[in-house]
Amino acid sequence: MSISEWWRQAVVYQIYPRSFADANADGIGDMRGILSRIDYLATLGIDAVWLSPFYPSDLADGGYDVIDYRDVDPRIGTLADFEALVAALHTRDIRVIIDIVPNHSSNNHAWFREAVASEPGSPARARYHFRDGTGPDGSEPPTDWRSLFGGRAWTQVADGQWYLHTFAAEQPDLNWSNPEVRQEFLDILRFWSDRGVDGFRVDAAHMLAKDMSDPLPTQAELEDHPRDGTHPTWDRDELQELYAEWRTVFNSYDPPRTAVAEAAVHRSRVPLYASPQTLGQSFFFDLQLSDYDAERFHTIIDESLEVAATSGSSVTWVLNNHDTIRHASRYGTPCPGVNAIGEPLRKHGGDWLMAGGDPVLIDAARGLRRARAATMLMLALPGSAYLYQGEELGLQEVAEIPDEQRQDPSFFRNRANEVGRDGCRVPIPWTRSGPSYGFGDGGSHLPQPLWFGGYSVEAEDGEPTSTLSLYREALRLRRELLAAEELTWVATGRDDVLSFARPGGWLVVSNFGAEPFPLPDGEMLLSSGPIGDELPGETTVWLRA
Repeated sequence: MSISEWWRQAVVYQIYPRSFADANADGIGDMRGILSRIDYLATLGIDAVWLSPFYPSDLADGGYDVIDYRDVDPRIGTLADFEALVAALHTRDIRVIIDIVPNHSSNNHAWFREAVASEPGSPARARYHFRDGTGPDGSEPPTDWRSLFGGRAWTQVADGQWYLHTFAAEQPDLNWSNPEVRQEFLDILRFWSDRGVDGFRVDAAHMLAKDMSDPLPTQAELEDHPRDGTHPTWDRDELQELYAEWRTVFNSYDPPRTAVAEAAVHRSRVPLYASPQTLGQSFFFDLQLSDYDAERFHTIIDESLEVAATSGSSVTWVLNNHDTIRHASRYGTPCPGVNAIGEPLRKHGGDWLMAGGDPVLIDAARGLRRARAATMLMLALPGSAYLYQGEELGLQEVAEIPDEQRQDPSFFRNRANEVGRDGCRVPIPWTRSGPSYGFGDGGSHLPQPLWFGGYSVEAEDGEPTSTLSLYREALRLRRELLAAEELTWVATGRDDVLSFARPGGWLVVSNFGAEPFPLPDGEMLLSSGPIGDELPGETTVWLRA
């Protein structure tokens, strides 16, 4: 594999900067905190880190409301701190991917402040989607569209016009039919590439292009419209042209910069984002959204590999991120369905069992056992794998966060049905005890539970059976075993047991069921749990055939 295709089978570790490590004791994670843990990242054995947004922000949506795309939030550090971190990671052969948030800016971005201060129809307003209201006096929004965070998708400004926001009101959507917007982001990509960034994770990559011509459809018409490239606001065909412009920028560097799309689209549409002519790679969220089920995993793996082959890309596997319940809790707790943007639903009240929280209140042992098994299966698949900070510790979701301490706008706008995403964004534990379990001397911006210490790096480091030790050894072996991006299924005679072979004699067997399964011949390299003459239920093993 050439150096320009390092991403094809890379292991990427997602860092949510505000919740990773706090060096200046203000309760918020920062660049120097990440730098202080660089030995930990190197020992883990990852190929790259993905930094979630670190830009100046009012934190209306966890940093995804960007005030300045060319700077670092002062609470997180400086540009010099960022450059020092990139240099240090590169010294350890760890590449850097950063979040780019192109669908919307903050309402405190200089462009939006200028737009609000300008007249209707002005060039400043043309960078966003401003419309006159409806009704006799324009006091009603242009449409009945709903925000993905709940409530109206339109907010009125002082002179009576309304602006569109697919997410929170503090996140006005940018108008990507405006050449000035397109050029601005080409320049932003160059700005960070010039500072050593190796790639970009493109937030809401399927949402940028919008058909805002009259008459605008109703919410019901939006929901009924096929998502086939012609939908007014979702996965439009002209995005290919837009991302081809980005690819020209990426390819102007040596080696070319990479990109991965966060695109909630039908699998048949994924190649439009993951082709060599556009972004090059796209997330596959199907495993993350799946129950722990062998037949479902088998189907998803086949379909994902087929789609990736069509585009000439590789599959990007993921089981956790900053938007979803941690898999150690998902697999131990009933979770009823997903919402409009693909996140598992979590009801704040009523009869649903909340996913996560104190491990004594859920089947934490079973959830962790399944999570370890699923991770080992995922890490053996052809393609790249994305890990989310703390999953290597087997962290459970934190559910017991008081309402007044929550930060996620989806909770405040839709609390009847959602507890939001704060539970997976709680700062991770480094030590067994202390005011923030080693996160920082100034405490934690989200409350950490009393049971956190048992999941800390200090508690697991050097413990042979710990989840941290499992991840470290799995990543070490993975790097040793990786070969061609090929997979051959091996019949097991059972619907609840999956087995496949990778080139070079690497055999994987994963028992999703309850009954033991006879172990095939071969040298046992690693197992996700205790193992004897047979493979126990909810356990994965790697063998050298």
